[in-house]
Amino acid sequence: MAFGLLYDYLMGQCIEAHNYFGAHFVNKDGVEGVNFRLYAPCANDVSIIGEWNNWDVGAHKMQKIDDAGVWEIFIPGLANYQSYKFHFQNAHGEYVDKIDPFAFYSEKRPGTCSQLFDNRNFAWHDDEWLKKRTRNFDKPMSIYEMHLGSWFGKAEDGHTLSYEEIADKLIPYILGMGYTHVEFMPLVQYPFDGSWGYQATGFYSIDSRYGNPFQLMSLVDRLHQAGIGAIIDFAPVHFATDPWALAEYDGTHMFEYDNEWRVSPWGSYQFDLGKDPVRSFLMSAMNYFLDYFHFDGIRVDAVSNIIYYNGDSSIGLNEGAVEFIKRLNAKMHIAHDSVMMIAEDSTAFAGTTKPTEQGGLGFDYKWDLGWMNDTLKYYSKDPIYKKFEHNKLTFSMAYFYSDNFMLPLSHDEVVHGKGTIINKMWGDYEQKFALLRNLYTYQYAHPGKKLNFMGNELASFDEWNENKGLPWELKRFPKHDSISRLIHDLNEIYKYHPAMHFEEHNPTHFHWLMVDNADQSVFAFQRNVGDETLVFVFNMTTNFYEYINIPLMEEGKYEEIFNTDKDIYGGWGQYNGLPIKSEKGSFEGLPAHMSIKLACLGACIFRKIHK
Repeated sequence: MAFGLLYDYLMGQCIEAHNYFGAHFVNKDGVEGVNFRLYAPCANDVSIIGEWNNWDVGAHKMQKIDDAGVWEIFIPGLANYQSYKFHFQNAHGEYVDKIDPFAFYSEKRPGTCSQLFDNRNFAWHDDEWLKKRTRNFDKPMSIYEMHLGSWFGKAEDGHTLSYEEIADKLIPYILGMGYTHVEFMPLVQYPFDGSWGYQATGFYSIDSRYGNPFQLMSLVDRLHQAGIGAIIDFAPVHFATDPWALAEYDGTHMFEYDNEWRVSPWGSYQFDLGKDPVRSFLMSAMNYFLDYFHFDGIRVDAVSNIIYYNGDSSIGLNEGAVEFIKRLNAKMHIAHDSVMMIAEDSTAFAGTTKPTEQGGLGFDYKWDLGWMNDTLKYYSKDPIYKKFEHNKLTFSMAYFYSDNFMLPLSHDEVVHGKGTIINKMWGDYEQKFALLRNLYTYQYAHPGKKLNFMGNELASFDEWNENKGLPWELKRFPKHDSISRLIHDLNEIYKYHPAMHFEEHNPTHFHWLMVDNADQSVFAFQRNVGDETLVFVFNMTTNFYEYINIPLMEEGKYEEIFNTDKDIYGGWGQYNGLPIKSEKGSFEGLPAHMSIKLACLGACIFRKIHK
């Protein structure tokens, strides 16, 4: 089996390299110890140096067991958390100390050593969740994206909360807010806090800031027991340049490009995804988090930089990297048929979510960054000029059915001077809140899965800072707390009504009712599944309409089930009360219409009554 796995690794077909390479606690001929394996084809004179041998380079020499460049040693009597590195002569004849690329644990920064951890035999309690788990194609999925260390912030005594301590606070919060999934920004080892985990050094080593692998397993296990899905963000494009890590690992460009593409736009080193061992390394790393930690999905970062060199389509397709991503998705789906693969892809590449057998990349979902950009630009405009930008709200439905889209208002939108979501809204204080309520309603009303970064529900005017917790004190103020109430109610409506999530990528379930009313900047559309019909209406200006006619495809009575202008959401109380009966007669080319009250900058949802 070892030979077959090594062969697959070298051929770029392996997703289980973590079960072969690295440091594994084993029982060998009745003796407990750790078996170390390192792949370093251009290394010579390889040793293990660690706490147990006082970092003596001659104490534990490794044996080269394969001409491909695999080194191995068994050392008895070792224990969890003992630090170690590989010491060897690289291709330049220089002796270097390097981390274990397959280490399961690492010293907390600023330490740079790998650490031993026995990750066998964790007691899971999520069998029922895993049996029922799907990729959620016809189910509601509202994702709460979060940076683990800055969600709650430090404990009262100043210590960083562990994975388990965060679980104590996070699970009741997610249940109380009505989200279905949590998406964690990268949880692998990384040295620089400001990279948020996107420039990693240990791709199998879970982030030691918050505890050990068992503690992360416990967090996921408890989320599953509470009925909450867990997604992890993974960055397979680039890695940190620290000399003790992956950079020029054995004296060659073992992981990175050896040409002009070596340095990424972020200043990090780019993985050469055309190299087969690199493909196996990264595919196995993602599979490790699915297999050992039971994550329900992986969000693959910066897919545009995989499809095209440096994300620039004018340079041309990166064929080797595209082959990698197809292989990754195909293999993950074979190994875990209920796990979601999600692309953060800003390109117009055709077929990101089409199956690989149909020529696509094989992702299940793609972030709709075009929707995000167009929508936020539109909401930032003075209402006087919105009629000239009308298509920014209608364009998304022209391409929506080309891929399985997810609608993100993510961490990328609230950092680096971009302002928070509420800061992007046009207007004064009251108007910004009104537009924010309108925006979130539009996000939930629009077809596509939902994703919101932590803090969006607090309507904070301060940008996210990874060094401090969210401004939870804002919930003491009714205006801010009302936004949390609004998102909670939208989550519940979204989950309850099939028309808002079932077969959302089937165009027969979506119909524009008012799409060309640029002068008034009023939009309306219908979504229907089976016997359920919902009508969504949005007023993008400060004009208040005591009565405005909304065209309808179906006659009948309609009751308002949601209105952003209700006082419980911080509005002025301009909403529709009793059910409204439609009136016959062609209007905007449709057979009926209803006359409703529409608040300035307001949004509302109506349900057709079947009695």
